[in-house]
Amino acid sequence: MKLELYQYIALSRDLPEYNLKKGDVAMLIDDVTHPQGGENGYILEVFNAAGDSIAVLTVPISAVEKMPSNAVLAVRTLATT
Repeated sequence: MKLELYQYIALSRDLPEYNLKKGDVAMLIDDVTHPQGGENGYILEVFNAAGDSIAVLTVPISAVEKMPSNAVLAVRTLATT
């Protein structure tokens, strides 16, 4: 299922390299084709609770899911490394 650009999505798995967890919310800002025929991906922008951009990253399509209509947003402290 291809998602629309500029919508909020939820991560479907933890991304420890970015200190992000399953269920964290990001904005889908572009889609990308894998250069060697692997799984295509999405470019995401992650914001903190104040609305400041804190990361732009590329993930495989399987790492995101459409925001469920019955989801409740929550706040958690971002771990620093």
